[in-house]
Amino acid sequence: MKVLSVELKPEVFGVEVKKHVLWEVVKWQLASRRQGTHSTKTRGEVAYSGRKLLPQKGTGNARHGDRGANIFVGGGVAHGPKPRDYYYALPKKVRRLGLKMALSLKAKEGNLLVVDTIEVGDVPKTKKALEVLKELGMEKDKVLLVLPQKDEVIYRSFRNLQKVKVLPVEGLNVYDVLWADKLLLVEPALSKIYERLMP
Repeated sequence: MKVLSVELKPEVFGVEVKKHVLWEVVKWQLASRRQGTHSTKTRGEVAYSGRKLLPQKGTGNARHGDRGANIFVGGGVAHGPKPRDYYYALPKKVRRLGLKMALSLKAKEGNLLVVDTIEVGDVPKTKKALEVLKELGMEKDKVLLVLPQKDEVIYRSFRNLQKVKVLPVEGLNVYDVLWADKLLLVEPALSKIYERLMP
């Protein structure tokens, strides 16, 4: 494994970074991930009798219908959350621009490293993965490792490490790039990134 000195294309790694665009893309990403399975019961759904609590007039108490009203403890919830989908559309242009900006930010900060290969052997070994990180001086950083395509052996070698995420180029996204302290690219992944972001 060798660290390479590579000329990065400014169209992808030299874009002016605008915080608002990054914020928009991250917000969209996290909204899409939400399960939206939260649910509360309305007064029509709580398990109480619909019997009137006390006569309408004559007792001196306030007027009440049934025990499931939202003003009572254990009653239904007014305007509570119901299952819903949080996804909303964000233009492809903005998504692509956000990813370019995130990559440019890492390059500008000097937190981007390109290596020729990642060698962990033929069977998944976390020990080997740790050795790779130590060799690069990244054992204490949060690292995002980007591969040209899915590699099960590399993925399973790194998955037990809390501070490391492994993604193929097609799964590369703004949130994970910004999450990482260091971005580690395997050289063939670069051309795939250009393919994806420079149509």
